[in-house]
Amino acid sequence: MVEVVVADDAGFAAQVLAAVRAMTFAAFTGRFDEHDWEHTYGGVRVVALADGVPVATGAVVSRRLLAGEREVRAGYVEGVATALDRQGSGLGTAVMRAVAEVIRDRYELGALSTSAHAFYEGLGWERWHGPTYVRDGDTVLRTEDEDDGIMVLRHGPSAELDRMQPLTCEARPGDDW
Repeated sequence: MVEVVVADDAGFAAQVLAAVRAMTFAAFTGRFDEHDWEHTYGGVRVVALADGVPVATGAVVSRRLLAGEREVRAGYVEGVATALDRQGSGLGTAVMRAVAEVIRDRYELGALSTSAHAFYEGLGWERWHGPTYVRDGDTVLRTEDEDDGIMVLRHGPSAELDRMQPLTCEARPGDDW
């Protein structure tokens, strides 16, 4: 039996968060670092538990994005992972459905960076087609390497956003996007 739990980090026992961390690092097979883990904090975490053991997870953190000239409160998705021995079993889909509910309830727009486009497109996410940028203080830098990886979940008023506009995020340690 798998239970999907949605809570802020304080809502999870320390040993559960430690197990989520270990599972996430293992699932990314060396492509996930401490900055990536830190990016999962400060919002809402979704954890699929099988007999109390984390088997899939994702986090939604608040970020301010600029879509063209419009500032948007975005629920940015971080650290989506499924235990290696459970991949392909629908757990990632279950987590992302809960993530989408969080975004629709609390944010104007969902956003994430990925190379797994087909997975997210099947859940209603769309590729952002405009150029991407990062703002670091007064400096705005082009992030061409991210152009093909940004996806959004539009709903409500954000459904009108033109996905051909520039999209800008704020700089942060590690990967900006």
